[in-house]
Amino acid sequence: MTSTESTDRPYAAFPVRIGVQIQPQHAQYADIRRAVAAVEELGVDVAFNWDHFYPLSGEPEGLHFEAWTMLAAWAEATERIEFGALVTCNSYRNPDLLADMARTVDHISDGRLIFGIGSGWFEKDYDEYGYEFGTAGGRLDALGEALPRIERRWARLNPRPTRDIPVLIGGGGEKKTLKLVAQHANIWHGFGDAETIAHKHEVLDGHCRTIGRDPGEIERSAGVGDKSPEEVGKSLLDVGTRLFTISTSGPDYDLGLVREWVAWRDEVNKG
Repeated sequence: MTSTESTDRPYAAFPVRIGVQIQPQHAQYADIRRAVAAVEELGVDVAFNWDHFYPLSGEPEGLHFEAWTMLAAWAEATERIEFGALVTCNSYRNPDLLADMARTVDHISDGRLIFGIGSGWFEKDYDEYGYEFGTAGGRLDALGEALPRIERRWARLNPRPTRDIPVLIGGGGEKKTLKLVAQHANIWHGFGDAETIAHKHEVLDGHCRTIGRDPGEIERSAGVGDKSPEEVGKSLLDVGTRLFTISTSGPDYDLGLVREWVAWRDEVNKG
């Protein structure tokens, strides 16, 4: 813990970890597979994709691949790294089926899956694939109904998951999303500068206290996009962030920044 960190952040006891979101857009799958192998070789802790059906940037009809079939392939193609979707859209699959899919990928990987989930937001996915978009509040309510179903299905499956699958919930909504994090998640993932993240942590801690949960049980994650550790590393570290996730897109997955973050992680954890 650095001298500027508050001792009332028990989640600061987590070691620093580095994630990479390998965005499955504008690339052939062979390029994606090589990128996953490369980040594992570099020593990254977690590889993520995302759960969309179309690119989020660049050519809107560009190359793109589905998330969960890809995660099953990553389970076979990797040996050490944890992995998951950042994040699964709750709207796209029946919750019990999704629980079974996650359990299966968990077994394929010998227990390396992180179950990232959120309420969904990309309207084109919904329109093109025939899902009802509805409202943001309605989608969050649906996520709140799905999470207990997923947990119950995991408890009933034969065989059960190899471990208590870590649940990551993404999103910063203070009234609903962060309450769901307090109730169900092992990892919270958000975006923003250190001041914004610190505020979200305070809100999440409050939800934890309301239900009698130790806030220190929840690892704090933040997306850093294409920023370097020199730009945002220390400020996010000081407010309790411990999982830092870089984004990289096809067709050419540039991993130069990943190397910087891995070296920074090693220095921080060593100290």
